[in-house]
Amino acid sequence: MSSTIHPVDEHLPNGKLAALGLQHVLVMYAGAVAVPLIVGRALKLSPEQVAMLISADLFCCGLVTLIQSLGATQWFGIKLPVMMGVTFASVAPMVAMANNNPGVQGAGLIFGAIIGAGVISILIAPIVSRMLRFFPPVVTGTIIAVIGISLMRVGINWIFGNPFGPTAPSIPNPEHLAWLDAAKQAASTGAVPPVPAGMNIVGTVPNPKYAQLSHIGIAAIVLASILLIAKYARGFVSNISVLLGIVIGGVVATAAGLMNFDKVSKAGWFDLVLPFEIAAPVFDPILILTMTLVMIVVMIESTGMFLALGDLTGKKVDQKMLTAGLRTDGLGTLIGGIFNTFPYTSFSQNVGLVGVTGVKSRFVCVAGGVILIVLGLLPKMAALVESLPTFVLGGAGLVMFGMVAATGIRILANVDYKGNRNNLFIVAISIGFGMIPLIAPRYLQWMPHSIHPLIESGILLASISAVILNLYFNGSKGDSSEAIEAAKQADSH
Repeated sequence: MSSTIHPVDEHLPNGKLAALGLQHVLVMYAGAVAVPLIVGRALKLSPEQVAMLISADLFCCGLVTLIQSLGATQWFGIKLPVMMGVTFASVAPMVAMANNNPGVQGAGLIFGAIIGAGVISILIAPIVSRMLRFFPPVVTGTIIAVIGISLMRVGINWIFGNPFGPTAPSIPNPEHLAWLDAAKQAASTGAVPPVPAGMNIVGTVPNPKYAQLSHIGIAAIVLASILLIAKYARGFVSNISVLLGIVIGGVVATAAGLMNFDKVSKAGWFDLVLPFEIAAPVFDPILILTMTLVMIVVMIESTGMFLALGDLTGKKVDQKMLTAGLRTDGLGTLIGGIFNTFPYTSFSQNVGLVGVTGVKSRFVCVAGGVILIVLGLLPKMAALVESLPTFVLGGAGLVMFGMVAATGIRILANVDYKGNRNNLFIVAISIGFGMIPLIAPRYLQWMPHSIHPLIESGILLASISAVILNLYFNGSKGDSSEAIEAAKQADSH
């Protein structure tokens, strides 16, 4: 290798590139496919549509990774070893949108919000790095902790069952349902008044499908497998403990007859990922604003990731590179909306992998991007992921989402509370605001419907509260280096 070539720009042998690229893909895979599973099921899409979401997500992960690592013109791509994936910060707002508007209609609203936020993110990328002073550790740590706590509800419901649907805690009494059917038939003959439109029977009978011991047991096996692998394995195997735990859970579920591969056998071997396959975008200004606020937080995190990566690789990240990297976050989000997927950001676990392996070449991530694109073009792979029972994912969800919360707590541990007691107010009140939609989801029923999407996300409430209270108590003259260090610690998405 010539001494004039920086390690970041080093071209490794193809075989080594493929192996190292696959390692990057495996480290991020579990997190990458979790979001389309969560949002697709929240939207109550069909299994085939959820599989399409997974394929499109993997395809876009690869495409945006290529843009970020290779670079595309002087405007896009930081040209460092970066793997791009869906950020968990966007999950809670999207699930809230899905709960209010399930089905293809809700999907269109989500994709419209993502496209709008992507365009705005591209435009504001040059000034986001100058906003770091508004996001010191007390703000960043609070937001990330609330993200993790909010997502834990998803992981817990994966294990036991969801509040609505076939695995809800209770079901309507079968005798009452039979009476309603008889009343409907009698109403058609005029014997009784017509049954009111939209009449529904509330579940009052315990549902045997809720919290089944076999499901809890398999989720426990997944969790135990992850913990054992994380403690006793070394290197690469330890880094993919979550993925291996899911694989073990899938094997156990199959052996127990709780997982089948009918959808996999019916899926094709190859299919193109096309724009707007699931839904055409619908642009709602409030939803776009909601997703834009999420993207600002994500881009602040990305700033820390890029600067940390610059330290790891020995390549100074200047303002121009930083802007190009953040602009690619916006471009990736725009591409995600067009292909009916989600917002994209740098996956920080892969930044950690660069430090673990010592391999600094960005072309390793280029190889990883190519592998992701290929996986996105294989419907059988998406169908296999979609076939995983939710209780298998639940055991891993406790780890993935809990690590997000733990990261926020770790950042908050470095906040000065003795010298500045006002920081306690910022954390306490902001976490309280973040818990409102989680504990009392109907608190907004008498408020104007137009603002519901803006205030039904605990993450956004916590973000707005933390930023405003920090300005009130601490002003805006903070040291941006503290915000950078906080973002560097955010190694879970």
